[in-house]
Amino acid sequence: MQAEVPAFLHALATGVTKFVRSFAPRHPAQVIVLGFAGAVAAGTVLLLLPVAKAGEGGATFLQALFTATSSICVTGLITVDTPVFWTGFGQVVILVLIQIGGFGVMSFGTLLGVLTARRLGLKSRISAATETKSSGFGDVRRVLVGVLLISLAVEAALALILSIRFMAGYGYPLGKAAWHGVFHSISSFNNAGFALYSDNLMGFVGDPWICLPIAAAVIIGGLGFPVLFELGRHYRRPIHWSMNTKLVLVGSAILLVGGTVFLTAVEWANPATLGGLHPAERVLAGFFQSVITRTAGFNSVDIAQMNPVSWLGMDILMFIGGGPAGTAGGLKITTFAVLFFILSTELRGGTAVNIFGKRLSRAVHRQAITVVLLAIALVTGSTMFLMLITDFGQERILFEVISAFATVGLSTGITAAIPPAGQLVLILLMFVGRLGPVTLGAALALRERPTLYEYPKERPLIG
Repeated sequence: MQAEVPAFLHALATGVTKFVRSFAPRHPAQVIVLGFAGAVAAGTVLLLLPVAKAGEGGATFLQALFTATSSICVTGLITVDTPVFWTGFGQVVILVLIQIGGFGVMSFGTLLGVLTARRLGLKSRISAATETKSSGFGDVRRVLVGVLLISLAVEAALALILSIRFMAGYGYPLGKAAWHGVFHSISSFNNAGFALYSDNLMGFVGDPWICLPIAAAVIIGGLGFPVLFELGRHYRRPIHWSMNTKLVLVGSAILLVGGTVFLTAVEWANPATLGGLHPAERVLAGFFQSVITRTAGFNSVDIAQMNPVSWLGMDILMFIGGGPAGTAGGLKITTFAVLFFILSTELRGGTAVNIFGKRLSRAVHRQAITVVLLAIALVTGSTMFLMLITDFGQERILFEVISAFATVGLSTGITAAIPPAGQLVLILLMFVGRLGPVTLGAALALRERPTLYEYPKERPLIG
């Protein structure tokens, strides 16, 4: 009888272990999703502490959850006024979440392991390689250290420039100037859009020493780390640039110029936005908002007072976003560039999609179409739901939904007025938008089921 008890306990322990392992993440994408979810949970707990909120009491659960999600997903949407509602401790929590979210939760955790133990397990390599889109497991350590050095270098340079400007141009004392410089530099490079001013950056609309350095950091962060690495190695030899780098650079230039011309022209005579500024300041504000709209979320003019046509144009810029594997949001320039070349090839009657002298893999065709269709479905469904539960117009709701999904953070001023159910939808949009529809979908698929057979081909009528 006594021998049967250990056997029973062993069988029970084995069964429990198998049960627990059945819920363990099996795919790198699952690990990334769980990592971000854990970071959001930790940030929510910290922001719920009474010491994080100014005044008596603490933040509500929804306020803390929304702010933590917006921070870790480097979005910038807010339901409370950041400099007024949160204490210095709360603002530091937000800043740390922004830094971790921009770097990548799994990449940040893996980097800590590298710096402390100097060892990198296979699971950590796979997760970090998936998140940073590294070319292989062997170069993960080098990629992570490179990401860290680029981030710190850009943030330190911008923090120094902003701190000097705050002291020299606005009379800030050293401590306040340094804090504002550091906060806005990290928020800028990570494309977060959080600011320590109730009107965001509207007070600096005509100051090139504030707007241009922030815009430069946003552009650098939005290019993506793979592009930055390649430019660092082959900046004098464009012939060696990959298709990804060429698409991001060309696409970014087109969107920056096109966005600047569009927003400046449409808002030129609007007295509530650019109309009251000097001509040079109007161009600066138009350029700044074009840069920021792609992913960062700052605003130097009142978004709520802009022309609805401008909102629609900004919807497109937000939806496209920046470069992949960086701090930018949106569906990425490369995704839309691939769709453009597919369309161009079909219209010309071609059989293969060629980009910059290289043939595009057919698997990329399917990936691009899948990402865009999933995103359109999510944005459309969320917009319809918010229209049912709120009284706001379609233009404002669509703007808010795309801003959340593309992790931009711009708003026409309706975020705080949206009912709790709607704010939960925005939280989900920010989370999915940061991780990407395909990453989240892969994480939810517990098993890969390879097809061992093929059906006969048949062609339906199109158009």
